[in-house]
Amino acid sequence: MSSFGQIVRARRKEKRYGLIQFAERIGLSPAYWSRIERGHEKPPRDDVIERVAGILDMPLDELFIQANRLPTDMRDNLRRVVALYRREPF
Repeated sequence: MSSFGQIVRARRKEKRYGLIQFAERIGLSPAYWSRIERGHEKPPRDDVIERVAGILDMPLDELFIQANRLPTDMRDNLRRVVALYRREPF
């Protein structure tokens, strides 16, 4: 199973963004972003995940799933999300 950082790194390379260029574009230091991609840091803040999704043209929900957290809009309706989850057979 791939981690958040591995998935983003693969997509970044597919889109031909260099590490420094990409980190600057999302507003983080290249060293910190490199640690995220290598799995040495937890996934970044929600607003950064949203920027990453936009820049790399990735599904936002998938990135939040890879980050192991609910998308921000779902957190606002946590009661409903839990109720729907409990009803859905998996």
